[in-house]
Amino acid sequence: MIERCRDEFPTRLMCRCLRVSTSGYYDWSKRLPSARQRDNERLLGRIHALHQDSRGTLGAGRMQEDLVEEGLMASRNRVARLMAVAGLQGWPRPKRRGQRAQPALTPPGVRNLLERDFSALEPETKWVADITEIKTQQAKLYLCVVLDLFDQRIVGWSMHHRQDRQMVIRAVQMAVWQRQERHPLILHSDRGSQFRSGDYQGYLAANGLLCSMSAVGHCGDNAACEGFFGLLKRERIYRTTYPTLDAAVSSPDRQASHK
Repeated sequence: MIERCRDEFPTRLMCRCLRVSTSGYYDWSKRLPSARQRDNERLLGRIHALHQDSRGTLGAGRMQEDLVEEGLMASRNRVARLMAVAGLQGWPRPKRRGQRAQPALTPPGVRNLLERDFSALEPETKWVADITEIKTQQAKLYLCVVLDLFDQRIVGWSMHHRQDRQMVIRAVQMAVWQRQERHPLILHSDRGSQFRSGDYQGYLAANGLLCSMSAVGHCGDNAACEGFFGLLKRERIYRTTYPTLDAAVSSPDRQASHK
């Protein structure tokens, strides 16, 4: 309070009225910020930037997730407190009473052929596919991979700034082009709209691939791909800052296979 009002009232008068030692006040004003204060200032600067990038939609929960993805560790309560001090708040979703989201319908004839059995005795018998996002300073980049469960090797991948069906098909095409055998092969994924699209389903059928899909709300049904993405982000993505989409695509750290 004394610091804020020192241009309007004499410092000694305010110290006397508030029963604060004048020498103590001057010692406090010259003291360097603590490590915690400096860390809060750094966090708050990034919070302001993320809040502006999201056009004011990020609340404390999603803000904390984005900070952690960038390697800035902070609890949700701490982020909420800093946002409150800065007068920042997210844009809440409108509540729709009496309406429930409808689960994504599985294409006709498609079921979960994998049943969480992530073992494969031979190559090119069980593939899994999934999509993840990579944040750059320009925009989000999406990565789709096809993983062979026999040796945990990435046999196909594709990257694009939109997670559409064409990106998914390109990843599967890369895997099909490298395929050596023509025996039955299961390709498992979640129920994302890209995997349910007619173009994707048609491509699988034309190339003799058996489509398998996870149950609604069961991320464990595709745990193999989730595990690969977790490892990729810990060892590569979280340790790198990508200024542009092209920089992320052409990163020397990127590898076309993983074992």
